[in-house]
Amino acid sequence: EIRQLCTHLLELKKASAEEMRKSVYANYSAFIRTSKEISDLEGELLSIRNLLSTQAALIHGLAEGVHMDSLSNGSGISSIQDCPVSEDYEISDLEKWSLELPDVLDVLLAERRVDEALAALDEGEQVAADARQNGSLNTTALSLLHNSISDCRNRLAEQLAEAAHQPSTRGAELRAAISALKRLGDGPRAHTLLLNAHYQRLQYNMQGLRPSSTSYGGAYTAALSQLVFSAIAQAASDSLVVYGEESAYASELVMWASKQTEDFALLVKRHALASSAAAGGLRAAAECVQIALGHCSLLESQGMALCPVLLKLFRPSVEQALDANLKRIEESTAALAAADDWVLTHSPATSRPFGRASNISTGGTSFQLKLSGSAHRFNSMVQEFFEDVAPLLSMQLGGPTLDGLAQVFDSYVSLLIKALPASIDEDGSLEVLGNKIVRLAETETQQIALLGNAAALADELLPRAALKLVPNQTASKEDPRKRSSERQNRLPEQRDWRRRLQRSVDRLRDKFCQQHALDLIFTEESDAQLSADMYIYLDEKADSSSWHQDAFPSPIFQELFSKLNRLSYIATEMLPGRERVITVLLMRLTETVIIWLSDDQTFWEDIEDGPKPLGPLGLQQFVLDMQFVMQFASQGRYLSRHMHQVVKDVILRAMNVFGNTGMDPNSKQSVGIVVIKYPTCLTRQSGLSKPAPKDTPNSHGERKQTDPRILSNDHVTNSSPKVASPRFTSTAPVQILLLKRFIRCKETVPHNIILAEFGARPFRVETIFSLVFLLHRIRRLGDSSAGRDIYPYLAYCSSVAIALADRSSCSRLWYAGVSQLLESIGIQIDHLPPYNFSLDVAAHLLPRK
Repeated sequence: EIRQLCTHLLELKKASAEEMRKSVYANYSAFIRTSKEISDLEGELLSIRNLLSTQAALIHGLAEGVHMDSLSNGSGISSIQDCPVSEDYEISDLEKWSLELPDVLDVLLAERRVDEALAALDEGEQVAADARQNGSLNTTALSLLHNSISDCRNRLAEQLAEAAHQPSTRGAELRAAISALKRLGDGPRAHTLLLNAHYQRLQYNMQGLRPSSTSYGGAYTAALSQLVFSAIAQAASDSLVVYGEESAYASELVMWASKQTEDFALLVKRHALASSAAAGGLRAAAECVQIALGHCSLLESQGMALCPVLLKLFRPSVEQALDANLKRIEESTAALAAADDWVLTHSPATSRPFGRASNISTGGTSFQLKLSGSAHRFNSMVQEFFEDVAPLLSMQLGGPTLDGLAQVFDSYVSLLIKALPASIDEDGSLEVLGNKIVRLAETETQQIALLGNAAALADELLPRAALKLVPNQTASKEDPRKRSSERQNRLPEQRDWRRRLQRSVDRLRDKFCQQHALDLIFTEESDAQLSADMYIYLDEKADSSSWHQDAFPSPIFQELFSKLNRLSYIATEMLPGRERVITVLLMRLTETVIIWLSDDQTFWEDIEDGPKPLGPLGLQQFVLDMQFVMQFASQGRYLSRHMHQVVKDVILRAMNVFGNTGMDPNSKQSVGIVVIKYPTCLTRQSGLSKPAPKDTPNSHGERKQTDPRILSNDHVTNSSPKVASPRFTSTAPVQILLLKRFIRCKETVPHNIILAEFGARPFRVETIFSLVFLLHRIRRLGDSSAGRDIYPYLAYCSSVAIALADRSSCSRLWYAGVSQLLESIGIQIDHLPPYNFSLDVAAHLLPRK
């Protein structure tokens, strides 16, 4: 908790610092403007003070000169001669020096001896100050001295300003001129002249830099940024040497540097970024930005953080390049989708080295995801896209990048949806998203390929590529999958982004399930195969005495079961290692059919208020259908709690409708075989009676049973092997119906199709074993005729099971288990087909390594 608290405090500190930086940057212009105005005001006050001093001296001179006879000559000698002094008076050295000072200053200014002129001016000002204090000079001479000093000061300032404007003045000479001008008391003007001198020099150097349509934008950006930021760095250095760290001049320097940075950014955008952004050249734009930021960041050592200025100015152009790049991905993928055959293949060997992102490790086995042609193109372009965007993390483009890619992926999913045949019936044409055409996925294999494309991109490829947007990625010795998971949790926006991708996949999956559900429910002539008539008229068509012997699920639910098994087999072959995708698909398809039944107002209006009430056989058939759905969904591991509740609700609703007719829905005549002969099935699936004591509830309230496919050491003892009870021991009613169907069609339907109908891949060991166990259970229930009819088929299957078990390194357990069950029903192991033949069959049917 302390570590989490420290982490939280550090995040708050970073957020506070960032907020302060934004606030300072937002108000920095006003602060700089105010500082400059204050600096200018200080200069004006200094000028006014000098002017007042000069005017005061002049007024005093005029007041005393009223008593003099003549001031027309304006010479100091006549003024001294007119004074009431003795005849033998001589001019003092001070007076001689004051009379010679103007001539000396003129000579120094003419010879551009700046330092000596400054020293003479300082000496003159000091002498004038002492003379005013001591009275060693009369007022007229003092006034003339002040005028001479002021005139020389102004002339020297103009000379220095003119020298600073010369392009040839640079380096130490420029700093000396600016420093001298500052000593003259005109610091603000001197600083402005310093910045103007560097600006003129920059403009002069840029004259030889001309962008060309054939030149590389990065080269132009590098040359220009070197000139601009070198000039800014030199100006900052000169300002620091002359003025130190005075805030007023530092503020003016920052304003000037910001202006030069803005001008630089405009030139780069005009001559380098504009064409790249319009053409979607994200890599070229990113390289230009990186070059500029690299040169700009060197100024941070001098206390000038100009990178935010650049980022703010470059951001619109980079965003334009992002949009153009995403648009190119969308258009290129759509063009390939028009000719995509929707066949999943591995990534071409010539693609860029991003294959590591396509590998998934499952149980120590690594395999590469399969995609169709358009999905491979989409993935490769996205990989390149993220590699180009990664250098621009400093521009805080992670959010817009993920949003844009999510929109492009959603557009691609829309293409996949339009590839479903049902979309043509809705739209009436092949056109999608304007003038784009997509090739139809006519077969179930192609339609599952659509879902495989979307799921692989959203679950694996795109999130792993987006990890390049996570900053500060460092090498680690930890497990790559663990490190990948940790990086995915660093940015909350990436988690939200993954949810957006999943919503797009859900949209495709829902459309897929809706299409297949409608194909089941309605015929090509739009006649409903799932209607109330199949239940309310059953009592008239069927014989109640023989119905219980031949009871079987309704054809539509048999077809649903067959379709689910067929889709499961196809998806398992096409999407290895994607069990979750397959399970969710089967679950959603089953839910779609059941929810459609639950929400069909016409169906329930006919059941509740139709011309004929629901009879006992109709209720039993409806409950049997619902139990059948529950059983194969539970056996296939795709029974959701939501569907469980919906099935429970519709069964109760049907029983309530039946009860409203005046009959007892719980009577033997009403529910017959469903309630009395198979109470355990109803207990587990509809909750109409108490659960069996041997079943233990799990966290979701469902009954937990032993799975025959999990045979651990707990099931085997040292003395003799024990056989675990099949997972569907309590589901014997549905399995009996299935076995009866197998008996009727075993000679016309291949064995692997029969077993696929049973809910497993062809010839899986546990499926064969379950069949043998069910035969034993049938005999215990007294249905011996079914056992005799299926003996030959079970003999062949059992032989294959033993061979499979031998190849699976568990022959002792399986051989003993199958032998025990076969002997219990009167079949001897010696009577099975030849072992070598079965071994060859097993070798052919086992999945390849």
